[in-house]
Amino acid sequence: MPRIGDINLPDFPLLLAPMEDVSDPPFRALCKEQGADVVYTEFISSEGLIRDAAKSVMKLDIYEKERPVGIQIFGANLDSMLRSVEIVEQSNPDIIDINFGCPVKKVVCKGAGAGILKDIDKMVSLTKAMVEHTKLPVTVKTRLGWDHNSIHIVEVAERLQDVGCQAIAIHGRTRAQMYKGEADWKPIAEVKNNPRMHIPVFGNGDVSSPEAAMRMRDEYGLDGAMIGRASIGYPWFFKEVKHYFKTGTHLAPPTMEERVDAARRHLEMAIDWKGEKLGVFETRRHYTNYFKGIPNFKEYRLKMVTSDDAANVFAAFEEVLEKFGDYQFA
Repeated sequence: MPRIGDINLPDFPLLLAPMEDVSDPPFRALCKEQGADVVYTEFISSEGLIRDAAKSVMKLDIYEKERPVGIQIFGANLDSMLRSVEIVEQSNPDIIDINFGCPVKKVVCKGAGAGILKDIDKMVSLTKAMVEHTKLPVTVKTRLGWDHNSIHIVEVAERLQDVGCQAIAIHGRTRAQMYKGEADWKPIAEVKNNPRMHIPVFGNGDVSSPEAAMRMRDEYGLDGAMIGRASIGYPWFFKEVKHYFKTGTHLAPPTMEERVDAARRHLEMAIDWKGEKLGVFETRRHYTNYFKGIPNFKEYRLKMVTSDDAANVFAAFEEVLEKFGDYQFA
């Protein structure tokens, strides 16, 4: 069974990936209910934390029902990262995760996220310093390399392990690929098959079906799967994967009533946590998947994603339940 520090995990755990404006407390709660074994916060700027930026500080909110939960931070300045570790510790997470994989230009141009893949020595020294600065387990999320010509992930993962990294999640694309093309899990399997590796190696990228998760486990031999885009607006994905592992069959998709209930609770929790304006706005991205595949649904989806008034969105949910309550999802 894989372990992160003193945290015992089940066989082939499913982890909710840290996703900006997605992996917030309301969504993490829904994913946890549906079987996510470990959840991570949205990635948090170390510079924002040490400057007490409201948006960054708010992302530190975690709750007992989420555990084990990791707080993910990113940055390129050693002093800022160490000071942010001290701030993160006050929230008492189970794990501190370092983002060495975000491909977004505004992060990369500062040498953070995937930008640090151009300087592996710095990546390793920064990890070492953070490990030595906290008693919490430190993990890393990264990519295969900067581009196709700089994939040295086997060596990189071993070096990170040697300075105290407790687990590594690897997205099967380079920074140059962004999210295009297919994720390549073979180099991740090479990391796992390195006889010197003893920390958990989690795969990330294109785990979009229970069958894909099973391939990652059985064909590639990885220790677990980190789930990102497949879970957006569909927290049931974790439960469906576990059902498939156990039975070899697909779990029946959630009913319309279950989908409306989840969307309603999601919005309620979001409003409670961040207020009506932000709660309504940042929950919109989930509705397409909550109600994916329903014919003649455009009118109702537009109501959900264009209204700034929570009452109107809740009313749209009720209209959907009334009009499409008997719809059978494939």
